[in-house]
Amino acid sequence: MEALNKALLCLRIVKERKAINPVLMEVGALTSITDYFLVTSGNSTRQVQAISRHLNTRMREEGFRAYGIEGEQEGNWVLLDYGDVVIHVFYDPVRAFYDLEGFWMEASRIGLNDKE
Repeated sequence: MEALNKALLCLRIVKERKAINPVLMEVGALTSITDYFLVTSGNSTRQVQAISRHLNTRMREEGFRAYGIEGEQEGNWVLLDYGDVVIHVFYDPVRAFYDLEGFWMEASRIGLNDKE
């Protein structure tokens, strides 16, 4: 349940920066990498950077530190690894190209309203 709460917190935080179409997926039964993937995007590389920086700052305020952050300088695809939750923030056209939601189609989708 702790991982789910962390994932839902991440979902709330990315929405604070107007992230486009955030999708939270429960992938723990499908992979040993993590329990949850959060995939979202921005309309520009600057928005992608703003979303990822805001997420990192707010998560630190909540007591969580990322194990790693990749791609923030370029802003096309930023990956933030919080262990049991991994967040992918894409520039919208890059998100469409890689289609992670399609790749993880079997994963359950979780919305804020589902758990509140």
